Amino acid sequence: MKNLFFAVSTAILFIACDKAKIDVKTSSEKDSVANEEWKPVDSATATKAWMEYATPGDMQKMLAKSDGNWIGETTMWMENGGQPMTSKSEATNKMMFDGRYQMSNHKGNMMGMPFEGISILGFDNAKKKFVSTWVDNMGTGIMNMEGDWNPSTKSIEFKGKMTDPTRPEKDCNVREVFTFSDDNTQKMEMYGPDAKTGKEFKTMEIVFKRK
Repeated sequence: MKNLFFAVSTAILFIACDKAKIDVKTSSEKDSVANEEWKPVDSATATKAWMEYATPGDMQKMLAKSDGNWIGETTMWMENGGQPMTSKSEATNKMMFDGRYQMSNHKGNMMGMPFEGISILGFDNAKKKFVSTWVDNMGTGIMNMEGDWNPSTKSIEFKGKMTDPTRPEKDCNVREVFTFSDDNTQKMEMYGPDAKTGKEFKTMEIVFKRK
């Protein structure tokens, strides 16, 4: 039954993607996608690819080990070399959609104000990359990042972009290193541009301990 469901879902998605390709070509000549060569894929190959894409594997199982409640010790820097600010937070991790993604709910204080944030973390089987989204009550945008696994350091290095409200015409580059120190200890290091120089510096570090 599960394989039948995947096969039907795959067929629908394959047809939808193929239709989207046609729609793009006929609706917008200005869209660069319309000028890209579309390479057809036979249904058997497409079905296999979609099933592999949808099936949780070792990387998703690794994420699942982090399910549970965590206490975070946060250190923040507003500028390079500035005085650090410290605070505490709590995080609850839970895998969703039958082990495909991990949702994390964060609560604490930041700069003397109540803080809440939600992240969704997954491993894209097709891209072979970790993918992450983040939203919180300190803004109105969504931060998206992709990252590679480094087995020697047991860490994921994410890279992405986020809104800089002081320069809304252009997103700023951000980088995050998430280290799985052991089953009960994790560390998140966030890097971004210094407001004065634009050079990258460490803006935040959170050490998580399993509760």
